Amino acid sequence: MMTQSPEKNRKQIEFLCVDDLVPEDHLLRQIENAIDWSFIYDLVKERYSLEKGRPSIDPVTLIKIPLIQYMYGIPSMRKTIQEIEVNVAYRWFLGLTFQDPVPHFSTFGKNYVRRFESTDLFEQIFMHILEECNRYGLVDTTNIFVDATHVKARANRNKFEDKPFEKEALFYEKQLREEIDKDREKHGKKPLKEKDNSDDDDDGPGNVETRKTSTNDPDSGWFHKGEHKQVFAYSVETACDKNGWVLGYTVSPGNEHDSRTFKGLYDKLIKFGPERIIADAGYKVPAIAKLLLDDGVIPVFPYKRPMTKAEFFPKYEYVYDEFNDCYICPENKILDYKTTNREGYKEYKSRPWHCANCPNLHKCTENKDHVKTVTRHIWEPYMEICEDIRHTKGMRELYQLRKETIERNFGTAKEFHGMRYTQLVGKPRMEMKVGLTFACMNLKKLVRTLKHLGITPIKNTRKTRVVAA
Repeated sequence: MMTQSPEKNRKQIEFLCVDDLVPEDHLLRQIENAIDWSFIYDLVKERYSLEKGRPSIDPVTLIKIPLIQYMYGIPSMRKTIQEIEVNVAYRWFLGLTFQDPVPHFSTFGKNYVRRFESTDLFEQIFMHILEECNRYGLVDTTNIFVDATHVKARANRNKFEDKPFEKEALFYEKQLREEIDKDREKHGKKPLKEKDNSDDDDDGPGNVETRKTSTNDPDSGWFHKGEHKQVFAYSVETACDKNGWVLGYTVSPGNEHDSRTFKGLYDKLIKFGPERIIADAGYKVPAIAKLLLDDGVIPVFPYKRPMTKAEFFPKYEYVYDEFNDCYICPENKILDYKTTNREGYKEYKSRPWHCANCPNLHKCTENKDHVKTVTRHIWEPYMEICEDIRHTKGMRELYQLRKETIERNFGTAKEFHGMRYTQLVGKPRMEMKVGLTFACMNLKKLVRTLKHLGITPIKNTRKTRVVAA
């Protein structure tokens, strides 16, 4: 028979311990056992005063609130605070009792603006957690996988302005210019003159172009890929090892090409001393190949289809003669060197009288003067080395691991951690979101790996500090 009254149980008064209400195998309990969060006090002590102001919210509690949000993919801070109010595990993780008031949803945002903006606090938190993972010997930086994904910005695609934008200098521009001048001098040509800034075709600094800029979030960039819907987005460039541990990240506007933003990420990765860097075809450019090979890092790139019309001869049909510095076409005619342009490409051109009566002219060029032009970058030897590496035994299998590592991380971040889009405005806030999201992913991976291996977490204990406002 039914004798129990739900209403009676709802109003029951009991003596309870919050710790007893959180299961032993709960994710947050495992994370708390693995990480000593007192390291945050050292990172933020310069942002607080011990003598002035009212007592502040504990900095560790303050940082843990967005960690909960990104750990569980909660869409907004307002919703996160609502969940903390009723979730016992969240309260336990923050160190709150049932009677403690939960901070207002605007609290973190105000502290971010007043204390943490324009700092590298969140990147330091990410790096500290990565060091904790490495302390167990779980991170292997021999092979590093690099790729970028796009995160939709909080910006209306219909609200934009066409604004002038000054192009940034490429990271290799100075070196490229020097080698262009040397190559031109070698061929008996004068150095290139300084180009007028009004010319929009140059990629150098000081040149201005018009770009579509969002009025909601000017830091984002107009992004479209293939048949994808055109939106304002951010590009998140990320690196991980073969086990999926996130090693570094950068954030840039969605309209920046991967090859232009790679240097910022690479500067963070070089300290790990990688033997190989595996990246997709977007990174297969002469400048990146030279950068990696000069540093003793082996680049692993995929096959890149020739960018020629289907009915035309692909570039590999034109054989380069290194001794005579010329190209030989499929009809065994010579294409002589003519010049080296501003982009670092040496131009080789055929002789019109050879091409005029060629039976394969329709497969070669549509030039009205019957002149075929083949270009070769001055750093093309580095690209040829990359091609040799690609054909080395084991490199194909290594490249295939991308779908199990970096691409899997992107899928996990978007599906479970709310990184498909962002509710935050501005690049600095986006960097905070990305840093904490990847920190959460490494934390989840850490506790689950330790549990799988049967390893008991050992904290790096620190002395607890009291911080005032």
